[in-house]
Order: sequence, then structure tokens, then C-alpha cells
Amino acid sequence: MADFFPGFELRQVETPSGVLRLRIGGRGFPLLLLHGHPRTHATWWQVAPLLAADFTVVCADLPGFGRSYQPPTLEGSSGRAKAAALRACMTALGLPRFAVAGHDRGSYRAFRLAMDFPEHVAALAVMDGVPIYEALERADWRFARDWWHWFFFAETEKALAAITGNPDLWYPLDEARLGRDNAADFLAATRDPTVVRGMLDDYKAGLAFDHADDKADRQAGRRLAAPLAVIWSIRDDMAQLYGDPAAPWQDWASGPIARYPIASGHHMAEEAPESVAAALRDFLGRHVG
Repeated sequence: MADFFPGFELRQVETPSGVLRLRIGGRGFPLLLLHGHPRTHATWWQVAPLLAADFTVVCADLPGFGRSYQPPTLEGSSGRAKAAALRACMTALGLPRFAVAGHDRGSYRAFRLAMDFPEHVAALAVMDGVPIYEALERADWRFARDWWHWFFFAETEKALAAITGNPDLWYPLDEARLGRDNAADFLAATRDPTVVRGMLDDYKAGLAFDHADDKADRQAGRRLAAPLAVIWSIRDDMAQLYGDPAAPWQDWASGPIARYPIASGHHMAEEAPESVAAALRDFLGRHVG
């Protein structure tokens, strides 16, 4: 489509961990956008152009997702390892100081970027996510009912067999919502067993490594140095689980938390791109613009 990332360049960027696929475009302060499961960077195809007049926007496939590298070990799928690769990627692009916004699984990796590299991250926006430590420590029957897939996906071999046996059931295609080119990228990722395994390992590493890393920070009293925005889709289940979706972030933030409810379902970048772009522009305009 002519309007699919207009003015953006598709690149392959080498990092010490492997090659990351990304699109980059726009001008202004750098903003890294990180997608969730089971998407690729293409989920931002409607949001990124709306921000390109004010920011240099980088949309990357997370390690293990899309066409970025597949971590060779489970530890390589941890938030800490992926954050290091993403930081190296931004430095390789000549953008060592940047804002980061992440959705779903991308929110956990954006959070770890901000925790581990405060000198690089100027602002953090999380969308439909809380620290993995908070999610697991607060888990109750509602979490088990609605987010059971976290634990099933961590059983990588069983989940892989189920998903590859019927990908249309697990990852149904809605081309009307995704758009043609985003849908093609989605299909290429979700029908590739290697990529599916990489996405599942992201969940497994969350239980094996990320909870412990978050817990160590929590017990040490470490907080985010960057200003924080919490963005959530009001037709998803964040408010049902946590009441105020920003509440689990209170002990992690160093200052006031900006709150942005979005009138959409979970995949807000595809369902309400104008609202997502407006929230990011407002938040970042206060801190980096």
C-alpha cells in the first residue's frame, strides 16, 4: 500500500547479539516503538507516520519475533538480553539517547531498557503492560482465567505443537483490521515455526529470568529514572485486573505517572492509531519535545 510507512526506510541493523529488522523515518528526538505478541514492527504502520513530523521513529522487530534474530539460548530471550540488543541497535543508528514506547510484550522490554540503561532512555511509555514481577505477584483467579496463555506458552514444546498444528485457531487473520502489508508480515511470522518458538521463549524467559530481575530491582528499591506514561485500552482487561492500570507502577516511578486511556481493544496501534499517536505526542512533548 502507498500509505504503508511512507517515508520510512527498511533496514537490517547488526548488534552484538544478532541482526534486528526495523523501519526508521521522520525527524526530531528519537522514539523507539516496540510491538507485542504475536505482532511485528509492522503493527505501527499507522502510528509511526503520525509521529514522523516530530520524532525520528524507529520501529523494530523484537529479538525472537518477525525477522529479527532468534536468541540461541533461553537467557537470550530475557528482557535484560533483549534490552541490551535494542540499546546497541539504537547506538548503531547514531541515536544513543531516545524515548521508548512498548505494547504488550514490548512494554516489558521497554521497561527493562529504561531500568538497565537510564542514561540512554529519556522517557518511557508502556501500553497494556505492568512489570512482570507485578503481574505474577498480583496474579489471582482472574489472571489465571484471562492470562492462562502465559503459562501454557512457557511450555514451549507443547505450545509449539498446538500452535503449528492449527495456526488459524491460535493466530487468526483479520486483514481488514491489520491492513494488507501488516497482515502479510503477521502471516509470515505466525506461520513460521522458528518464529513461533522465539515468541514462546519470550514468555518462558519471563518466568525463568524476568521475574527474578524485576524482583531484585524491587527489593533494592531501584526506580525508573525516566518519566513514565501508562497507556491502556479500555476495552481490554487491565482495569479489571488492577483497577487503576497505573497502580502497579507506583513503586517503580520516580515522579508523577501520566495516564492515557485509549478507546480500543488490546491491539490499540491497529484499532486506534490516532489516539495512540496523540497520547505519545502529548507525553513526549512534555518531556523530550
